[in-house]
Amino acid sequence: MKTENIDTNQYNSIDKQVSFIDRCRTPPMGWNSWDAWGTGITETDVRANAEFMAAHLARYGWRYVVVDIQWYQPNASGHDYDPEARLEMDQWGRLQPAPNRFPSGFQALGEYIHSLGLKFGIHIMRGIPRQAVRENLPVKPADARALAGTEVRAGDIADAENGCAWNPDMYGVDMTRPGAQRWYDSLMELYASWGVDFIKADDAASHLYQPEEIKAIHRAIEKCGRPMVLSLSPGPAPVSEAAFFRRWAHMWRISDDFWDSWPLLRRQFDFAREWAPFIGMDNAWPDADMLPLGKLRIAASGGAGEDSRFTKDEQLTMMNLWAIIRSPLMMGGDLPRSDAWSISLLCNPDLIAVNQRSRGNRVLSWTPDSCAWIAENPEGGWHLAVFNLSDRKSRIGFSLGEAAPGVRKFSAVDIWSGRAFTLPSRYSVVLSPHASVLYKLEPALKAVR
Repeated sequence: MKTENIDTNQYNSIDKQVSFIDRCRTPPMGWNSWDAWGTGITETDVRANAEFMAAHLARYGWRYVVVDIQWYQPNASGHDYDPEARLEMDQWGRLQPAPNRFPSGFQALGEYIHSLGLKFGIHIMRGIPRQAVRENLPVKPADARALAGTEVRAGDIADAENGCAWNPDMYGVDMTRPGAQRWYDSLMELYASWGVDFIKADDAASHLYQPEEIKAIHRAIEKCGRPMVLSLSPGPAPVSEAAFFRRWAHMWRISDDFWDSWPLLRRQFDFAREWAPFIGMDNAWPDADMLPLGKLRIAASGGAGEDSRFTKDEQLTMMNLWAIIRSPLMMGGDLPRSDAWSISLLCNPDLIAVNQRSRGNRVLSWTPDSCAWIAENPEGGWHLAVFNLSDRKSRIGFSLGEAAPGVRKFSAVDIWSGRAFTLPSRYSVVLSPHASVLYKLEPALKAVR
């Protein structure tokens, strides 16, 4: 597998002068703590993953270091939630990193991540903490000189009938009430002071779809003075709302939580097919979720971690699909503990080029047991991915006539093996169960007219 360096200056650049729509010109690439640590990530673990990314992955375009859910719960552990837990928050009801887990605080952690040349992200739940509502804490006013007794309070804006169904921390926010937007504005002011570059907003894009709170988060990001990428989670996001998601977010989940299970990976193909017409439109990205590679479920295994349950063929298939559909790439495994094979999957410059640069990504052929995707290479030629979705070894045929009319033969390179060969316009490939190939193609022989 290729692992040479590539120029990543064009990737994931965020300029303070660019508009929201131009802030995410390519699919974000990074690491998220959920698959490995669940709710139990600590500052030590975040720093270790950031250091690994800076040393080994940044040269390939990997940038974001994202702390996932419940960084504000002192005793959080694993992938479950304690409804009785006391949460860390300030006098305005805004959640704060638990000091026993993040002793330096998020401002210092963000500064450290930035010092490595990387970008800092956090997970948030949409809404307002139920604890803040019980204590009826005031919402931080826009004017710090506001007189006592005139504040909007948490209970004034909370919607107890629209809380998260699967996490006990938050109520919804009723955006029709005075002070509701100010709540979100105060959050983004805080996150900007921490140096946050990426917001993963949960309980927003599916389950109970929350368009008004999504818009409130977007508006608050625009007011806070710091450019941030907005990611919406979880899915499946309704395809009927594609225009809304492109307008108000940079990326949104097309599925519920994705794990290292073949049935879940098989389902991603259906979601990807539905979202194909919207890939990269308005510099916004349908998101197939994190990459469950390497060392996972560390807290659930007593600290030892578990290797990905995907076979190597399935891991390659996942990487090929995420590349050809231009999904954001977020590594889920603990980087320092992951094996060399897993890390090598993140360091293939040709695969990353497909994910970051290709265009016109679309389904070329489709059956219940196989599919092929095609995309244009802006440097010339095409990228072709072919997938065996069945549980048996299969010969999969396809025609490139629609994608490249008049081309009889192609010069092809397998991006994983580096093997070069000639591929006719009508071709078939034999693939093991759940296996795939990803080729780079250029015209070799055009038809004589």
